[in-house]
Amino acid sequence: MAGKLTDQEKEALLLEERKVKALEKIAASTDALALWFEEKDFSQWDERLQFYLHEFMNVAKGKSNDQA
Repeated sequence: MAGKLTDQEKEALLLEERKVKALEKIAASTDALALWFEEKDFSQWDERLQFYLHEFMNVAKGKSNDQA
């Protein structure tokens, strides 16, 4: 009878299996994000970020492009 599992033990094993699958999915997503960041050329983003930050500051101060 040592080979048979109780319902509680079965549920615990299923829960552990789900945990492992979830961690594997998280790891795959993290790896994909890491590869994406490694492939990006962030030197080209400098001017774009400056523009959007400037526009954000104008909106935050209450200025609008229409009022310029």
